[in-house]
Formats: sequence, structure tokens, C-alpha cells
Amino acid sequence: MTNKELFEALRMFEKEKDIPMDYMLQQIEKAIVIACKNYYGGNENVVFNIVPEKNIFDVKLVKTVVDEVLDPDFEITREDAEKINKRKIYSIGDEAQIPLDPKKLGRIAVSAARNVIRQGIRAGEKGQTLIEFQSKLGEIVTAQVERIDPKSGIATIKIGKAEAMLPKSEQVGCEELKEGDHIKVYIADVKDNERGPHAIISRTHPGFVKRMFEQQVPEIFDGIVEIKSISREAGSRTKMAVSSNNPDVDAIGACIGAKGARVNSIVEELGGEKIDIIEYSDEPEKYISAALSPASVCKVEIVDEETKSCKATVPDGQLSLAIGNKGQNARLAARLTGWRIDIRPESGFYGEDEEDETETAEE
Repeated sequence: MTNKELFEALRMFEKEKDIPMDYMLQQIEKAIVIACKNYYGGNENVVFNIVPEKNIFDVKLVKTVVDEVLDPDFEITREDAEKINKRKIYSIGDEAQIPLDPKKLGRIAVSAARNVIRQGIRAGEKGQTLIEFQSKLGEIVTAQVERIDPKSGIATIKIGKAEAMLPKSEQVGCEELKEGDHIKVYIADVKDNERGPHAIISRTHPGFVKRMFEQQVPEIFDGIVEIKSISREAGSRTKMAVSSNNPDVDAIGACIGAKGARVNSIVEELGGEKIDIIEYSDEPEKYISAALSPASVCKVEIVDEETKSCKATVPDGQLSLAIGNKGQNARLAARLTGWRIDIRPESGFYGEDEEDETETAEE
């Protein structure tokens, strides 16, 4: 391979793999130094002159000028040095740079050099993958479904030039993904272990809904409307508390949009998942009352501020609505507010078994 071919290959590699040429040249230099050390009895004193713009790649091994050579791997006579560099007069003890042809290195040395380059490529790809994932941490990305395991339902997702796994547990509801689908996923975390960097992706994470609203609602993106808290049971229901930093802007209205356009586009992306948007309040009583919507709340009584426990009284006819199907509404309200909520009917009548007629919701 000529120098020109080498640099053309490196430029192509940089374009396809996103691994900088400078990094690959460093790996090649490292490999040549190791090869020289193995082939020249431990001599790793190598000088490089590399100019990619001019396709220059020169390698020289440094030896000491002596009267009599005792170790040819480290020494060279003055006569031989001056034959190589005819423009220079050497003195005993000088260092002479001997042009080196890497192709003439021994088979073992070349094999070792190849291994170093391969390891460098793998490390470079790993580093680029890690950088790509980290740059998207906490964000939504559009990715393509490459394949789906028919047994586990795990989807292999292509994100840029990297792959990630979307477990069935991180897919929304009963959605059926197909190979070739373009879907939105949330980069929840990035891990790096002995198997390399990988992204933890999700469509069930509360952050997925938050980022969707940031994309759809300019007032949130601009900081006028703030998302204070989100609780979610993916595929079924989400509760989101919002507040406005501008008295002229209705936080809930901004999130819903004209004729529900903004929230409906998010509901559609989530496969019909219901979204309750409530007004955040610094007053726990008001906040907890709003969190239990769509049920009406007669009053909220704070039982213990330290443990964040309270009693919420609702009209008798709204007890089931406040609790929700299998306790979902109460459970989401508790997660949203951070309060342990004991829901009781207004009449105070619980029937024969009080425990069967009340619901305590915890985070």
C-alpha cells in the first residue's frame, strides 16, 4: 500500500466509522513502535514524520553512531550512517535516523502491530458510540426498528450508527412494533462495561412524556410553562403537574393546545394513553385536590407533614372515581405529589368493613 492509498483508506474509514484520522494515525504509530521493539531487540526509539495533506508517512529508527557495532539493533557505524544520510557528517555518540520500511519487519512483529491497530479501531468505535449516546442522554431520538425477537419481544433499534435494545417492558402498552418501523425512544441512561457502551432506551419512562411536551409546546421549551412533576403508568394513564411563570399564560391551556391539538398528538404517539394535566400549587391541599382529578375533592386534611400523609374527603358518589380502576388514579396522584393519600367518602359511612371502602395511596 502506498502512502496515498493509506491516507485515502483512513479518510474513508473516518467518514464511514466517524473515527478521526488523527486517532487512527496514533494507533498506527503505536503499532509500529511495538513492532520495532519486537523486531529490533527492544529498540523503540522511532521518529515519525506524518503530513496527511501531502500524503507523507515517513518512519525512522534511531541508532547511536559508534566506532564498532556491538549491538546492531541500537548501533550503527559512522560510515554506514553517512551512506544513508550523505548530507550529514556524524560524530561518535550522535544519533542517526535510519529510514524504516514497516513491510520489512518480521512476521510476528507485523502480526502484533495488526492486533494493536484492531484494538485501536474497536476502542475508537466504542468511544464514538459512547459519545453519540451521551450527547443524546435524556433526549428523544427517532430510531429504526431493525429486528424483533419473536419470543421475548425485545426490539433491536438502530440509533444513528449504533444499536440499542428496547425490552418489551419498555414498550408502550400493547403496541406491536414491526421491522422497519421508525419510532421515538427516550435515552434514559448510558452504560459502559466490558461489552462496550450501550444506551438504556425506553418508551415508558416519564421523561419520554416530558420531552414530548417540550417538543410540542413552545411555552415549555421557552421556560414560560414549567413541568413540575410527572407520574405515569405507560400505555394507560399519565398525570402531569404544570405551572406558568407568566400570569397571562394558562399553563394547562398551553399544554392542551387549540382544540386539543398539542396533547392529542402526544396521546396518538403513546397509543391512546390518557393524560391528565393539572395545575401545580405550593399549597399541598390544593395540589393534592387537583391531583385526584377527574374526581372532585371536598377537602384535604394534612395529617403529618414530616411523613407527608394526608386525608382527602370526596363526595360519596365520587369515591370510585377518586380511587380509579384498581387504585390507579389514587396511586398516580400519590406519585405525582409525593404525598401518602388516605381517600375517604364525605358521609364517613364505610359500610360493614371500613377497610374495604377506603383507599390509601402511596408513592
